[in-house]
This record gives sequence, C-alpha cells and structure tokens, in this order.
Amino acid sequence: MNAGFTLPGLLTAALLTLLLPACGQAPSSPQKNKKNMSSTPLPANTDTATFANGCFWCTEAIFEELDGVISAVSGYTGGTTQNPTYKEVCSGTTGHAECIHITYDPGRISFDELLEVFWKTHDPTTLNRQGNDVGTQYRSGIFYHNEEQRAKAEQYKLALDRSGAWKDPIVTEISPFSVFYPAEDYHQQYMELNGNSNPYCQFVIQPKLDKFKKVFADKLRKN
Repeated sequence: MNAGFTLPGLLTAALLTLLLPACGQAPSSPQKNKKNMSSTPLPANTDTATFANGCFWCTEAIFEELDGVISAVSGYTGGTTQNPTYKEVCSGTTGHAECIHITYDPGRISFDELLEVFWKTHDPTTLNRQGNDVGTQYRSGIFYHNEEQRAKAEQYKLALDRSGAWKDPIVTEISPFSVFYPAEDYHQQYMELNGNSNPYCQFVIQPKLDKFKKVFADKLRKN
C-alpha cells in the first residue's frame, strides 16, 4: 500500500466509485441540432486530430487546456448512423465512439505531443471500457486524417507495447477518419459548466484533470 493511503480512505474511494454514475448514465437533456463537420474548412495554419479515449467530458477538459489547441469539440465518429443522438450512441448500436475533434496550431503543439497526451491520459488496454464507462462508445481510438498521422500512431502504439508500459496489450483502434458529428450543445465545455454540481465531474474528471496538469505542466495554456 502506498504511503499516505489509509484503509478507510480506500474503502470510501471504492464506495464512491461504485455509487457514481457512468458518463452514459448522466441525466439526458433536450437534443440539439448538429451538423456534419467532416468537410468544414479549417482556418489557415492549423491541423486536425480526432481521438476517442473514454467519456468526452473528460477528454475535452484535458485537451482544451493544451497550449496550441484552438478548439476541442465533443462528438461522435467511427460508426455508421448519420447524425446520431447521444441516446443512440449510448445504446451501442451506432458503431460510433465518443471522441474529441481537435483543431490545433502545429507551430505550437505537434501531433506527436497530442499523441503523448492521448496515451498517458487513459487506459488503452481495456476493450470498450474506461473505468465505470462501459460500451463500444468508450473504446480507445485514433482516427487519422492523413498517412503521416497513421504512421506515427502505429509506431507509437508498437513502441509502447514493446516497452511494457502496460502489462496488457494495447487495444487502441487506429482507423481512417471519415466523418465527425458534434455532440449536443449541452455536452460542450461540460466540465467547465458543470464541474461544481455534477458528482461525476467532481470525483472522476477533476482528479484526472489535476493529475494531467501536473504531468503536462509545461504544455498548458499560459492564460
């Protein structure tokens, strides 16, 4: 047992984990209209990355803190259903994963650095699961936009597997990007707007965000 951890504290943490709702069990809100953003033109001197690594409330909160990230939009990708709703994606029948569609300035942050954050802020060895969030919509995935991104993702995955960084093999999907559907408005900036009221934010997202900020302090926005 690590120093500083007591048995009552561990039992309390375990009980909270059991009682907390998963991301997909959050109360539903009115659906909002969405548009297909796969063909939306990018501003000059920017690039795009699309990652799936668990509940998008968590991943959006992480990636939007990075210096060089212009926007991190929560949404859905990797499936067959057009214009899916959150409820449909949570049913596991659409084939879509919850994801973050990132627009970034490659002069300030590289795809390699985004990959590093991706690998280090979730468990890429658990198939269709991150913590209490279970289902194909929570799978680990990199949806590459060009051959360079594909090659880097494959090389990084192979190197991590060979390094023994995790005791289990990495199951991250590496697939070509095809389409991105933004999630409903109430999912955007979810942590920022609900961090003080939602137990999932307080007990799941905030500790993860705090750890991320310590590990990647040199890559955070300065303002």
